[in-house]
Amino acid sequence: MLPSGETSIRPILPSSPFSTPPKSGFLPFAIRVVCATFFLAAFRPSPEDFLVKRSVQSLVKIVVAPNAFKESLSAHEAARAIERGLRRVLGARAEIVLVPVADGGDGTLETLVRATGGRIHRARVDDPLGRPVSAPYGVTGERDARCAIEMARASGLALLAPRERNPVRTSTRGTGQLIARAARRGLGRFIVGVGGSATVDGGMGLAHALGYRFLDRRGRELAPCGGNLERIVSIDPARYEAWRRSLDAPLEIVVASDVTNPLLGPRGAARVFAPQKGATPRGVERLENGLVNLARAVRRDLGVRMDRLEGGGAAGGLAAGLVAFCGAEIRSGAQVVCQAVNLETRLAGADWVVTGEGCIDAQTACGKAPVEVARLARRSGARVVGVAGALGEGNGRLLRSGDFDALFSICGEGISTDESIRHARRLLAALASEVGGLIECMSR
Repeated sequence: MLPSGETSIRPILPSSPFSTPPKSGFLPFAIRVVCATFFLAAFRPSPEDFLVKRSVQSLVKIVVAPNAFKESLSAHEAARAIERGLRRVLGARAEIVLVPVADGGDGTLETLVRATGGRIHRARVDDPLGRPVSAPYGVTGERDARCAIEMARASGLALLAPRERNPVRTSTRGTGQLIARAARRGLGRFIVGVGGSATVDGGMGLAHALGYRFLDRRGRELAPCGGNLERIVSIDPARYEAWRRSLDAPLEIVVASDVTNPLLGPRGAARVFAPQKGATPRGVERLENGLVNLARAVRRDLGVRMDRLEGGGAAGGLAAGLVAFCGAEIRSGAQVVCQAVNLETRLAGADWVVTGEGCIDAQTACGKAPVEVARLARRSGARVVGVAGALGEGNGRLLRSGDFDALFSICGEGISTDESIRHARRLLAALASEVGGLIECMSR
């Protein structure tokens, strides 16, 4: 661990000699802030565009909009930690607005419910292997309430022990049961986050829970799981259509996703994601062939092309399944959440925005929440600082693209990944204090 009160801070800027900490140890706080200030000014050379034209005693508006820090802090907890750190330095001289965000993965449900003053309910559903589990779903506090569901809470990898993980056997049936339970309460508008799944069943389990029947060549109903996809000969939607007609509200589902992978092929659900969920090479081939067969049956019996949808491969093809079976729309999870929490409105008049997540790397640019926050902040004229548990390969692209002014990490010399996870709250607050010193210096 670093000495008390000292945090690893790395302003990553193009051509900056401080991109890597000196071997003799980290610079003292004041020197680091001066150096960061110098290079920020160099990176944004126009004083009219970059300097805050007010005294340090004036109010500076800072919007804090982080994603969750995986395995350590929820988005709300991360926002609170950053606020504490900023307050230590800026005190009452800053107006700090907290807007935790998500991108369809972990924390999406809680973020939407907290932002709208809604409530969380629970339902008894099947886990990926058909065992009972208590799973949450949220009802937003808007006048035209929406139901927020994270499929991982019912059909997620975290619900299974490592030895149980095998997408040939798992199913999304529990996620369909959550939708059915909420629909019985009169809810018709759904946001379904599709991160963290244990499944590659193309939405077969979800559809089965809503009334669809999947039949083999002898007309027998198949149990919903990835391994039975290749046995589907026909799909009977009659029970689903009757159930849908019985609902009080029309069904409207938005799939909130942070990936753009298609259902099939080299970048598809089976070949890319199935190995991460425990599939063997033979299992991957079975699942790929099964998804091809499912897409063929869906096109023939339902008239939908699920194989050509951008993002259809998310959650083992659940995203494509929701489109095919329920008429859903696939959208960027980060955009869906940022719109739902009114981020653009709350950015009005902001001088600085602090966002971040557990790891900022090249993948952050591919639909993750921090980049969506940064782009909205740029549009509003604010400067953007990214904070992370770790800065991974390719993070410099985010600076060169102009989305961020600076990136900082709590992980550095003397801090292991395990330590940064265990002490994330304290380390993030300490890092935010140093960001606060930078903001104070730049606001003079």
